[in-house]
Amino acid sequence: MNETSKKLDQIKFKFQHEIEKAINDLAMIIIFNHQGIIQYVNKRFTEVTQYTQEELLGNALTNIFPDDFSTLVNQAANNQRKWRGDIRQQKKDGTYYWVEANLSPTSDAATGEAHYVLIQREMTERKEYEQMMENLAYVDPLTNLPNRNYMKKWVTEKQHPADTKITILFIDIDRFKTINDNFGQDIGDQVFITLAKRLETCVGKESLIFRYDGEEFIILLENHSREDTNRLVNQILHTIREPVRIDYHELLLTASIGISSGHPFLAERDATTALEDLVKKADTAMYHAKKQGRNNFQFHSDNQIRELDRDYQIELEVTDALERNEFSLVYQPLFNLKTNKIVGVESLLRWDNRLLGKVSPMEFIPVLEETGLIVPVGKWILHSVCHQMMSWQQQGLFLQRVSVNVSPLQFRDPYFIADLKEILHEAQLDASYLELEITEGTLLDIEDSTKKLHDLQELGVKVSIDDFGTGYSSLSYLKQLPIDTLKIDKSFIDDLDRDGKIIVNTIISMGKNLQFRIIAEGIENSDQFKYLQEQQCHEGQGYFFSRPVNSERIEELYHSLQ
Repeated sequence: MNETSKKLDQIKFKFQHEIEKAINDLAMIIIFNHQGIIQYVNKRFTEVTQYTQEELLGNALTNIFPDDFSTLVNQAANNQRKWRGDIRQQKKDGTYYWVEANLSPTSDAATGEAHYVLIQREMTERKEYEQMMENLAYVDPLTNLPNRNYMKKWVTEKQHPADTKITILFIDIDRFKTINDNFGQDIGDQVFITLAKRLETCVGKESLIFRYDGEEFIILLENHSREDTNRLVNQILHTIREPVRIDYHELLLTASIGISSGHPFLAERDATTALEDLVKKADTAMYHAKKQGRNNFQFHSDNQIRELDRDYQIELEVTDALERNEFSLVYQPLFNLKTNKIVGVESLLRWDNRLLGKVSPMEFIPVLEETGLIVPVGKWILHSVCHQMMSWQQQGLFLQRVSVNVSPLQFRDPYFIADLKEILHEAQLDASYLELEITEGTLLDIEDSTKKLHDLQELGVKVSIDDFGTGYSSLSYLKQLPIDTLKIDKSFIDDLDRDGKIIVNTIISMGKNLQFRIIAEGIENSDQFKYLQEQQCHEGQGYFFSRPVNSERIEELYHSLQ
């Protein structure tokens, strides 16, 4: 061998050693025979798996790795061919790791015995990253519930019999935006997490629950009867109504639920499209549940689509209703229950549209709220009412006050107090004749509400809490805030059974002790009237006395009862 050949052999040996060292540092190598007996492992394999060479060599692969790893490797070996794949293995301490594996069959040149070389490269971090990315795609990060993307994946990947009946519950948390607006995003998130956990408890493991969008959940039920669905939905509504306590806040929430059912896996239909159609129908039904007053559920029906078209028409027409002078006001008298005299009136908005005719306030006022139009319309109402009150006084009709409902959105408007001062000044009306009715929900942002209520008190304007007993207010707030009147919600007057009377009596007694005027809404019959008289409720309104009427009729009623 000449000198050149020797040098080449030395270089070859040197690099072969370096290559082998690099492979051993990076790759896990295990060799076993056709019986699955381990015959060789490198140092890297023992480092990762935490087994020693003594524990591995001569041992059966299935004894050390009894899980799916051994099954996959043995299947590939039995097929006598190369194989590559990602597999999960278990270390000696019980933890798992992922590897990218390559299996190659070989044979001993001398004996012809078959051997299998399994070279693995650890990829646990990559798998965890892939899992994280999948979670971002298919899991809601706030609640850890599957999201709407996962619902599509579930449809396409899971095998379902064609006759599988799917029922969709589309759940929307009522007025959830109010929580975020008044308490902040952090409190809102905690409330939503609490609700998600409650829903998971209701549904159990038999059905799927998704966070669909914003404050919306979807629950997917398989082969549920209508009776079972009714039972579950009522349970969900009850669970959501239970008080949510976050820090020192106690919040009361409700939900509106829409329901649709169908068979999206029928062979002649695309399952994904069919399921999306069911979701749209449930969404429509949910919208109608909200129209029914929230805190209830509705099954989808074909006529709901037609009603939805009307709602769209309302939204289009109401946009320019103020400019077209289509709004008007009616007034419902407030009676002193002791003297039966009219002491005031509540102003109520009406809309007579050029295309739709007379539209119910239950239909158009939520649209005004959602679009923000309630702010300019509310300003118009205050202007009209103050001028009407001044007109009545000039005609010798002296009511103690006229009340105006003020939306939470309008109340939060930064120009609200300034606009009100300007309106009172222009109408030359003494502020003490005006009473503003706000809901308990308006008080959620207690800091801003307190300032504005004190501004109104300085101005001389009275304040009434409307629909008292149905919202979020704390009794501790009531005694601190400059409030003049509590209005007992109509729902309590409608149901004057034993429990209803206890609630009404409690409100009347509490209100009197706090020096509030107490008004009962929705008095419709003599029994209700007599009972409230006996409890010495100060004032009342309702169809028993008078429906809402125009300003001319108020003048007639006032003079006829003097």
